[in-house]
Amino acid sequence: MISRELKAASTKPMILSILARGESYGYQILQDILELSDGHWEWSEAMLYPVLKRLSSEGLVQSRWEVQENGRKRKYYTLTQEGILALQTERAHWLTMHSTLNSLWSNLDESLIKGKSHV
Repeated sequence: MISRELKAASTKPMILSILARGESYGYQILQDILELSDGHWEWSEAMLYPVLKRLSSEGLVQSRWEVQENGRKRKYYTLTQEGILALQTERAHWLTMHSTLNSLWSNLDESLIKGKSHV
């Protein structure tokens, strides 16, 4: 199970990345995260919507309401220009983190396999 802290830290770059693929709505974003993570990351609406609201208030995301054929309203979200810039920054930070951890773990895995743990 993925820790709550890691989920919280990754919400912004994940949502911005999903919206970089095109306009979407809350339920679809939740489904995309579940699918892209092969079922390992299951977010709730209670977790998603406050983040979307915060991203909107930061000017990174904009939203619009659309009435569906069944008469129900659905709120769609898109990235703003500021959101694209924020995504580029987030991506750089996460790629640096990934690279650093990958380097650490590749050495750690070899030493653990050989039984030479320094922990």
